[in-house]
Order: sequence, then structure tokens, then C-alpha cells
Amino acid sequence: MKVILTADVKGQGKKDQLIEVSDGYARNFLLPRKLAIPADNQSMTELKNKEAAKQHKIDTERAAAKEIAAKLESVVVKIKVGAGADGHLYGSVTSKEIAEKLQKEHGITVDKRKIALQAPIKAYGTYVLDVRLYTDVSGKINVVVADA
Repeated sequence: MKVILTADVKGQGKKDQLIEVSDGYARNFLLPRKLAIPADNQSMTELKNKEAAKQHKIDTERAAAKEIAAKLESVVVKIKVGAGADGHLYGSVTSKEIAEKLQKEHGITVDKRKIALQAPIKAYGTYVLDVRLYTDVSGKINVVVADA
């Protein structure tokens, strides 16, 4: 019997997956516990619509991420901080500061956790940082740290 799982079932499959199980297992275990529904025409249509909606959402998010990546290529974020006599910054420049400056000056919203900063920036200079916008979409951001 073909059924569509409504919840994850250990050893059988994940939610919204079409599986083939024995009639007894379906009638006595899966269906009474509302873990699955029979795979009739209506439920198959709903499953296809759900998958199409999920794919559309993924495509939309990927397109938005690519658009943001293209914008980031031409943007330079300038951060002004003070430093001591030896050239070391007071404190450091973090991904939070970079994300806030990017939002304030250029109107591009990027989550601070998506900016790949190996270590906080503690010296003046120009830095090129990776930004992970989506699973397979990343961009680069140019950051200039200058004297205040």
C-alpha cells in the first residue's frame, strides 16, 4: 500500500515522503496513529503542490541572494576607528559593526553571522571578506578600516 507520511517515521522515511508499506503495517500502525495518509489522487495532488511551493521558495531565496551578492561586489564599507601610537586599534572591528554599517550606508541587509571573519580586525587596512548568502551563493565585501 502506498502512503504519504505526515511525520518522520524511524526506519521508513521523512515527513511528506511517498513510501510503499505492507497493508497491515499501514492499517494497524501508521494510519491509526496519524503518521501517514493513504496515497489517493487528492493527497498526491496536495503533495505535488507542496513540493512545487517549496521549490519556488528556494528559487526565490536563491535569486535574492544572487542579487545581494552582485550589489556587494561594488560596495566598499568604510569604518573609522581610533588607534594608539603604535597603530593598533582600540578594540577591534567585528562582523556586527560591518553589518550595521552596510545597512546604514548602503541599505543592504546581511546577517552578521553570514560574514566570514576569521578573527576580529585589529589593524588599519583594506580587507576582502566572504559573505555566505545562501547554501551555494556567496559574495565578497570590501572593508576599509581607516583612522577616525
